[in-house]
Amino acid sequence: MTERSWWGWGTTDRALSDDECVAAAAGLPGLADRPRPVPAVADLELPAPRVDVRTSLPLSTDPAVRVSHAYGKAYRDVVRALAGDLRAAPDAVGYPRTEAEVVELLDWASSAGVAVVPYGGGSSVVGGVEYRGEGPWVSIDLTRLDRVQEVDPISRAARIQGGALGPVVEEQLRPHGLTLRHFPQSFEFSTLGGWLATRAGGHYATLHTHIDDLVESMRVVTPVGVSESWRLPGSGAGPSPDRMFLGSEGTLGVITEAWMRLQDRPRFKASASARFPDMTTALAAVRAISQAALYPANCRLLDPGEAALSGAAPDGGCVLVLGGTPRPSAGGRDEAADAWRSAFLRMPYVRDGLARMSAIVETFETACTWDRAEELYATVRAEVSAAVEEVTGASGLVNCRLTHVYPDGPAPYFTVVAAGRPGSEVAMWDDVKTAASEVLGRLGATITHHHAVGRDHRPGYDRQRPEPFAVALRAAKAALDPTGMLNPGVLIDPTRGAERD
Repeated sequence: MTERSWWGWGTTDRALSDDECVAAAAGLPGLADRPRPVPAVADLELPAPRVDVRTSLPLSTDPAVRVSHAYGKAYRDVVRALAGDLRAAPDAVGYPRTEAEVVELLDWASSAGVAVVPYGGGSSVVGGVEYRGEGPWVSIDLTRLDRVQEVDPISRAARIQGGALGPVVEEQLRPHGLTLRHFPQSFEFSTLGGWLATRAGGHYATLHTHIDDLVESMRVVTPVGVSESWRLPGSGAGPSPDRMFLGSEGTLGVITEAWMRLQDRPRFKASASARFPDMTTALAAVRAISQAALYPANCRLLDPGEAALSGAAPDGGCVLVLGGTPRPSAGGRDEAADAWRSAFLRMPYVRDGLARMSAIVETFETACTWDRAEELYATVRAEVSAAVEEVTGASGLVNCRLTHVYPDGPAPYFTVVAAGRPGSEVAMWDDVKTAASEVLGRLGATITHHHAVGRDHRPGYDRQRPEPFAVALRAAKAALDPTGMLNPGVLIDPTRGAERD
């Protein structure tokens, strides 16, 4: 059985070796000769738990468990973990096996004045599963609620518990010949409840891009009661109750199960790639595809830097990777598509290896309408490149790909690679991220297309969110979570008894 990494992405057996870390950083000047070591859990200093754990509650204060739930998997999380900075680790971790145990944990936390942060697979890259307040807090790991409880083959839907990881969902649906068809890059290490709570985007680039499109009904435990919507193919009965909890990021309730729309498992698959000399031509081609309602499963446009970095086009130019009906090139495989796919799956491990070398390697994503796409691409690359040089004192890489495309606009996804300074990596990345967020806001592009808000995107989200909606969200929070214990600081400021960020 493979072991999850406590400090970085994925599993320990797939992490880069020390020599691979050095090789990956060879093109970045000024870095260390060898990677920093990964701290042993036994050597980490953790504060003593500040909660009185009753034996009847499914709670653990084991140091290894607390360490593995301290952070998500963003670059800044990895760097802090490598530095052994676990001062903000949870005081305990809950492992409910039933919805009743979720209720029991929330009741206990409310009465004890303990903050609660729901935790699925822990793949958050926006500070969504950590707590930055001052008081005691508990991480509630939902991965033991992991069953497909009921399948309705007539309606082609299934009732699935919120803690089921992606592979667990698909494994249990496979005997029925059905699939949820939602495959984010974090598929192995994220849960249905996490996808719903963050309005996650999947691997498929057109049509049903977000988990929102696949929801039939939801069941959510809040501190004041359980909310369960009706199973319906559609409804015009007032504001949707599901829409209130989709994207709520654990601050309004804990998603315990949902009825999800399914599809028959695909019988045929094919992929192909196309080359373009520049982004102007490539963007026009992608727009034409998205507006033609052809709906290829994959429609990833890689700019020259991204294409070269992934090995899809080492000799220059843009590459469009398509999936769906096109035939592969002669020989049965499309080399550019295969190269991109391999790099896509491997990249989080490479990022962690480069982080051990004190390199800055991180991503941010957005979405805009087609009339602003070319300007946004050029402006973001120019201004973020300038910010990288100002912060690090050297030039870096700022590459881009389109992860999702719609008839009215694309979702650009930017990758930043630069040399950092040991001990200053988090501050340096935060400065670059601030510059990126500022230009996105100035251009009217969203602060996040599918990575969620968490705590890292709060300033950009506050700018994007209409104030009347903010008033309504605060009122919903106060009504559903009177003590303010659920994920304080996510989406809105902490309320009432919760500690302020």
